[in-house]
Amino acid sequence: MIDPQLLRDSPDLVRRSQDARGDSVSLVDQAIEADARRRSTIGAFEALRAEQNAFGKTVASAPKDEKQALVAKAQELAARVKAAQQVAADADGEFTKLVGAIANPIIDGVPSGGEDNFVTLREVGQKREFDFEPRDHADLGELLGAIDIARGVKVSGSRFYFLKGVGARLEIALMNMALDRALAENFVPLITPTLVRPEIMAGTGFLGEHADEIYYLPADDLYLTGTSEVALAGFHSDEIIDLAAAGGSLRYAGWSTCYRREAGSAGRDNRGILRVHQFNKLEMFSYVLPEDAEAEHLRLVSYQEAMLQACGLAYRVIDVAAGDLGSSAARKYDIEAWVPTQGTYRELTSTSNCTTYQARRLDIRYRTESGKTAPVATLNGTLATTRWIVAILETHQNADGSVTVPQALRPYLGGLERFEPIA
Repeated sequence: MIDPQLLRDSPDLVRRSQDARGDSVSLVDQAIEADARRRSTIGAFEALRAEQNAFGKTVASAPKDEKQALVAKAQELAARVKAAQQVAADADGEFTKLVGAIANPIIDGVPSGGEDNFVTLREVGQKREFDFEPRDHADLGELLGAIDIARGVKVSGSRFYFLKGVGARLEIALMNMALDRALAENFVPLITPTLVRPEIMAGTGFLGEHADEIYYLPADDLYLTGTSEVALAGFHSDEIIDLAAAGGSLRYAGWSTCYRREAGSAGRDNRGILRVHQFNKLEMFSYVLPEDAEAEHLRLVSYQEAMLQACGLAYRVIDVAAGDLGSSAARKYDIEAWVPTQGTYRELTSTSNCTTYQARRLDIRYRTESGKTAPVATLNGTLATTRWIVAILETHQNADGSVTVPQALRPYLGGLERFEPIA
């Protein structure tokens, strides 16, 4: 959640952020009023409790013949304290509900608007041009014996698939190359749980207006994660972490299968494996000091760009507009690769600076120089995922249906230089 002090000191900043996101601005005023009620009722409760404590001492020291009358008054005072405590608890609950619904205030410079209002920061690489009619990744996957969509649908339904042969090997190679690069940057590898408790899912900000897009198991009261970000954020929940001993940051690389019930608009991207219900991903996650968060954000983007360049992909980096951010992100950069048969860029990676928003919800703190505790900042970013196969196959295809393996991936494929069509 947002810092309550920010709400009190800079309400206009929060209002501007809500407006830029297209979210409710009136929610800010409701939260301010609820905060005033909360503090007022807490003050009234504490005053009554202090009165009760002082009166208790009076009763204890009173002469025996006066105690009976005093005890009756003490009981009346205790009832008033209990009622005041309930009022304060209700007011606190209402404030928590309202402030929890306010999205993370965006960072200065984030463009306003919705999905189409992003700002392109740079385009990198040469878009592939062909002297033959290029095949899309679904046709290539079938020709290479790499992707079997028909059997995926037969076994599990629409938007499921099998990766087989060189397709399965390619995904594993991608993930291993990403893992090696993460290790070189001091990320600790984790294979994360893919089922998490509601409080962890809510703490990362995924149980808002899009909660119905997440797979839920009611019999177990557990959620299937759509990204290992959720488990990685929960890893240090309710902890005070020692960032100083870690050199100012804790970095994790989470390898997991991911599940998403919502796989795109109806009728869009039905073909192939661009939007599916299940996929694998290696996710970077950083815990840093709040003042270091923006620099860490750029660092994560640089790791992602190095991966795309190693795979020989043309791409662009965009600054995502406020209305297209999740509630936890104060800024998000997407990297979109050129997909030749679609003649457009499609998202391969995202990286988000969540500032202290998730840490406040999950109670993740560090100890300051003064000895007090404060929320850390959290950031996340994709380093490799199944979707990359789409751009790699289409970009590096040849006229005969074969695909040239990018040089950087060959060591992870036993030196294989080319995927050949199967007989």
